[in-house]
Amino acid sequence: MPEVTFYFDIGSPYAYLAAERMHTLLPEPVVWQPVLLGGLFKLTGRSSWALGDYRRRQAGMAEIERRTRNYTLPPMRWPDPWPTDYVTAMRAVTYAFTIDRGRELAMRMFHNAFQTGRELSRHAKVLEAATQAGIGDEELERAIQDPAIKQRLRDATDAAHALGVFGVPTFSIDGELFWGDDRLEDAAAYFRSAQAA
Repeated sequence: MPEVTFYFDIGSPYAYLAAERMHTLLPEPVVWQPVLLGGLFKLTGRSSWALGDYRRRQAGMAEIERRTRNYTLPPMRWPDPWPTDYVTAMRAVTYAFTIDRGRELAMRMFHNAFQTGRELSRHAKVLEAATQAGIGDEELERAIQDPAIKQRLRDATDAAHALGVFGVPTFSIDGELFWGDDRLEDAAAYFRSAQAA
């Protein structure tokens, strides 16, 4: 069976769209790998399309809203501000994967951010999502300050970059990379051909 890894950051609406759809296109098991998109940007010398040119930002957001409608998902509700600093949220998700609650917390955060407009750079909103995913406040407070969790997220980001991941969402299927929500169907086709080989 080909190995499938889903690289994501909670702040990416495209990663949200991919997370909502991939269960219909890719069979389990899929490894969910949190990475820090800001860290990837530093490593590659790139920046977010949502920063800088206003017209480009508006066009990108309109495209995401169009895809959301096409996928029959709830309407996008953008956090304000967006994008922002998601390092605390990503440390929380990184921890959640160590206790087998990672997918639950990741999906809760995606929904909170892009279906209800909650701003996940705010500490209280991270704790709220964790509570909704069954993780206690005190437990999470300790985890997001834990040097081992911080290092785990840094190491995962560095390892992803070393494999050629430069943005999210990225799907890796036996080392073949597919970047973007709009490449999910290509990734699924590649999986089927690899499985048949």
